[in-house]
Amino acid sequence: MAQSVSVSPGLDALVNTFGNDCRQRYGRRVRKLTLDAHFTCPNRDGNLGIGGCTFCHVPSFNSDDGERYNISSQLKRQMAGRQDELFFIYFQAYTSTYDEVSVLKARYDEALSLGKVAGLFVGTRPDCVPDEVLDLLGSYRDCGIDVWLDLGLQSARDDTLRRINRGHGFSAYEDAVLRARARGIKVCTHLILGLPGESHDDYLFSHRQVLELGVDGLKLHPLHIVEGSTMARQWRAGRLAPLSLPDYAHSAAELIRRTPANIIYHRVTAHARAPLLLAPDWCGHKWLGLTAITERLAKLGGQGSLTDRPFIAVTQSEIAC
Repeated sequence: MAQSVSVSPGLDALVNTFGNDCRQRYGRRVRKLTLDAHFTCPNRDGNLGIGGCTFCHVPSFNSDDGERYNISSQLKRQMAGRQDELFFIYFQAYTSTYDEVSVLKARYDEALSLGKVAGLFVGTRPDCVPDEVLDLLGSYRDCGIDVWLDLGLQSARDDTLRRINRGHGFSAYEDAVLRARARGIKVCTHLILGLPGESHDDYLFSHRQVLELGVDGLKLHPLHIVEGSTMARQWRAGRLAPLSLPDYAHSAAELIRRTPANIIYHRVTAHARAPLLLAPDWCGHKWLGLTAITERLAKLGGQGSLTDRPFIAVTQSEIAC
């Protein structure tokens, strides 16, 4: 299903969103089209482990099972009736750099050959981006494609990463970021708030580590407990309590307020659907998180209000000029 880059009313005036960035650079709305290209993960296929991260169940963010392996079919269906629109292609499911480079190139090329494509998003793990893959992504950037490497860090705490069976430490993320940005490839980092054993101070620590290393974009997620995950069993046993909406809105807003104006927020919250979503209930409603964060930022200050570079919203008249 196409993902719109539009966000809750008011958020664009407080946060440097991906939607803001698209309007400034392209003067129009840009849709993200998500793909499942039948990649797997080293934390599932036995290379690193079996079973994956304790929070993971891919259908929670990609439920397109019917045509999941046919790239052209997936994209043509999502583009239907939108031939004049501009698109970003997002290889989202599992680890989308985890294969031979020739296989990756064939799948990326197929996706980029369809429709009016402005950019390529590749979702992956920090330990699955060898130089050969970064060189391939760099070649697309050299051809004028807006390339983003979506890195799932989740936390900068090594003890947390071990606890959730992530299979890598912060050093793998650091190495991947430095090599990607040296090639001019933009990095968008995922952070999950509410992981077991973590508190607000841990979220601030992870955010600070990411900023100090250098990053171009951020995605914030509340922890979802989804059916089929290891965490689902922990939650049913009463060993895991997800964040409340007020707690998430507080922490997300504080991270945003500490983020320099030039960094793009691709997401500030996320939602999932029942019956896959088990907890928290508020994550089943898309606008609850967005509204709570927006209201808090409107009251306390938007992106960069706790830095020396506050975000200043660009008006439509300025974009037109």
